[in-house]
Amino acid sequence: MLIIPVKEGENIDKALKRYKRKFDRTKTMRSLRERKTFTKPSVAKRAQKIKASYIQRLRTQEEIG
Repeated sequence: MLIIPVKEGENIDKALKRYKRKFDRTKTMRSLRERKTFTKPSVAKRAQKIKASYIQRLRTQEEIG
């Protein structure tokens, strides 16, 4: 549970903005979406390898050109 202390006289928009930022940083929505469906460990591992190779390819292209 996220708790955002609102100081006396503080603008509610500012407090709401702090809440949204904290919510994004805790990756709550990402974990909820992840838990909705079950992914087999082999599929997750394969996706991780594909992502790693993609990132590596981008880095080598950046070094070359």
